[in-house]
Amino acid sequence: MSDCCGSSACSSGSVNKDKTNLSFFRKYMNYGLAAISFVLLAIAIILKEFVEPEWFTQPLQLVLFGAAYLPVGGPVLWKAIKQIGKGEVFNEFFLMGIATIGAFFLGEYAEGVAVMLFYAVGELFQGAAVNKAKKSIESLLKVQAEAVAVVQPDKTVKVVHPSSVAVGSTIRVRPGEKVALDGELISQNATFNTAALTGESAPDRKYEGETVLAGMINLERVSSIKVTSRFEDSKLSKILEMVQEASTRKAKTQRLITRFAKVYAPIVVLLATALVVLPYFLVETYVFEEWLYRSLVFLVISCPCALMISIPLGYFGGIGAASRNGILFKGSNYLDQMRKVDTVVMDKTGTLTKGVFNVQKVVAEDFDKDLMLTLVSALESQSTHPVAKAVTSYCAGFRFESAVVKEVEEIAGLGMKGQVEEFGILAGNAKLLQKFDIPYDKTIEEIAETTVVIAINGKYVGYISIADEIKEDAKTAIDALRKIGIPKLVMLSGDKDRVVQKVSRELGLDLAIGELLPEGKINEVEKLKKNSGVLAFVGDGLNDAPVITLADIGIAMGGLGSDATIETADVVIQTDQPSKIATAITISKATHRIVWQNIGLAFGIKALVLLLGAMGIATMWEAVFADVGVTLLAILNAMRIQRMDFNQNGNSGSFSGSGRNSTPEAQKQKKEVFVP
Repeated sequence: MSDCCGSSACSSGSVNKDKTNLSFFRKYMNYGLAAISFVLLAIAIILKEFVEPEWFTQPLQLVLFGAAYLPVGGPVLWKAIKQIGKGEVFNEFFLMGIATIGAFFLGEYAEGVAVMLFYAVGELFQGAAVNKAKKSIESLLKVQAEAVAVVQPDKTVKVVHPSSVAVGSTIRVRPGEKVALDGELISQNATFNTAALTGESAPDRKYEGETVLAGMINLERVSSIKVTSRFEDSKLSKILEMVQEASTRKAKTQRLITRFAKVYAPIVVLLATALVVLPYFLVETYVFEEWLYRSLVFLVISCPCALMISIPLGYFGGIGAASRNGILFKGSNYLDQMRKVDTVVMDKTGTLTKGVFNVQKVVAEDFDKDLMLTLVSALESQSTHPVAKAVTSYCAGFRFESAVVKEVEEIAGLGMKGQVEEFGILAGNAKLLQKFDIPYDKTIEEIAETTVVIAINGKYVGYISIADEIKEDAKTAIDALRKIGIPKLVMLSGDKDRVVQKVSRELGLDLAIGELLPEGKINEVEKLKKNSGVLAFVGDGLNDAPVITLADIGIAMGGLGSDATIETADVVIQTDQPSKIATAITISKATHRIVWQNIGLAFGIKALVLLLGAMGIATMWEAVFADVGVTLLAILNAMRIQRMDFNQNGNSGSFSGSGRNSTPEAQKQKKEVFVP
């Protein structure tokens, strides 16, 4: 095997390395600047307040305090200048710049430096909090393979970056390696660890012709896979892109605060100016320096840093906490809206049930059973429907692969029609035979399980009964949704109503409707929306994509769900566990609570200290606390969301090993449990 890396792979790796080094340098440069400022400030205060040497005169004090100011104040002033260049004069950088330069003008050097130093420390705290929130999201990127072995036309193997591999190429995956691209298994069979995509730890056995997805790990033997999607089009790449774009979609609260800050800043500047000017006409013992100092204190207190930093950080932390639990919010607006859900509508197959069907019974009437199974399995082999897969899997020994199948037509919601050799075959539900006016045994309609009713050459010949299994945590999911106060739980399915009602009774749902075509689901959701506040629809199939678009919140089962459904959805449950619906709502409520705690904290303390500052009671040091201190408290409060355990059953379904149970160290950590 060739060890040389393709040019694109090498250049990509080099670029990534350069970015990492630059990020590392900037991070520690900021820590270094803050440390230099702190040391110089400490020396200057000691010399001025305690040692008091004769040589430490006013000019030298200005130089030393100025040297302490520049490492932390310089970047803030530069940001203010850049914002002014864009036409945005009134912002937190402008407010701090005026206040600290004014403090120097009044000879309050230490206080001017302290404002900028504590702001820089607050920024470092914010960076640490963001990095903590990013860890669970960045762990997704580790799932993606950086190199892939491509089989060349001369049968040699070349290792390249997945982005340079064309559709139709054959890749080779050794035991223990990650699959780099979506494809079709060429080898006879292989076993994969799919935990990164589905959250399921049990190995998944794949057979020749079955789909293998990027992110799966080959467990047993060297396997060959034919690439069916480009690197950027793979399901894993699309999911990662969704996560990386999530923070760009702002919640309503974030947009409100952004608009508020644009109005707030000029009002603050006007009030600060009035605090200097108006007392000249109202106070007999007016001293300009005293009222200017109060005005500067007022400006420092007024800085909206706590709001501008902690609110988006709260939402970002919520998105990170959700990712750690295998839930991908495509934006903080969806995270914010999720808490308002009062109606949850769910698909059945693949959402509440496993979507893995097994043949239970085969009945043939006046027709050879083996021939019936051979013909039906040949037709069903042309479909990817779970029922069709169950039939072809059951009939694996009948050698249906050699049969000539033509004129295949998949009739939505009914079944399949086609020609197998000289036989015309219909295989589907009872409505399919009704559509073609073929009489059949009506007692079939009483069977609870899913049935494939079969007609050959226009005559009913028998049926196959198939059963799906309810997911292990489906009942837990319903109980958890009840526990957090969701009043209406509904299931809509294309399956026969008898089966749907049976599942509904087992799970304890409020309403269940079966035998729905895609347009039928849309009609039912439209009816439900009229009597709902916020409706969430959960599905996994291609036919669920239109309903997910229609719902207020669309939720996709993203492990092995339809690409169209995942792209259409607002929220993706990567672990395919329905219990994560309640977890998503709980995370939304926790995030909302923390965001509004921060808003109340910021406004409450600032209002108090503003009043004290205007009265001349609060000094610049109290102003520093009201600004930077409140910011730090708000950041620490926002970081709490990363320590909460949102799991409803105490068993965190982590994504890609990033959950709380992934390491012994993580297991030892105590976590805050959120109670909605």
